[in-house]
Order: sequence, then structure tokens, then C-alpha cells
Amino acid sequence: VGGLRVGVQGGGCSGLSYAMRLDTQPRDRDKIFEEHGARIFVDPKSFLYLNGTTLEYEETLMRQGFVFQNPNAARNCGCGSSFTA
Repeated sequence: VGGLRVGVQGGGCSGLSYAMRLDTQPRDRDKIFEEHGARIFVDPKSFLYLNGTTLEYEETLMRQGFVFQNPNAARNCGCGSSFTA
């Protein structure tokens, strides 16, 4: 069963950026999270930066999309998709 792959990659205005894509299955060393019928796959390297992060969907007049609340981020970019750890 597939799921949403969430990770961290270099780039963005703050040095690291979040990456998301659909994946058909987890990889061998992935951490797998399941909640509310959704599966999330996180590779071990990204998990170091994402441990404790919550991912929510927000729909307001100003924004529509996923919002990361990352306790490991020392600084966030205004766009919400880039951070410094």
C-alpha cells in the first residue's frame, strides 16, 4: 500500500526545504507513520530533521495546503516550505 513520502532536501531560501511526493511503497529503512487512514514514509536522514514535526492541512482565505510545524527548525522562511536547523 502506498503513501506520502515526506523528506528534507538542500535548498530553499533558508538552507533546507521540505519535499513531498506520493510513493507506491516504503523503502527498507523508512520510518512509517499511519494516522487517520494516511501513511507517511520518512527516510532516516530526513527523520533527523523532522522528528516531532506535525503536518497539517490548512485552508484559509490566504493559504491552502500543507503546513509543517517543526520543533527542530531554528528559523523558518516566510513561504513556509524552507527552514534552518
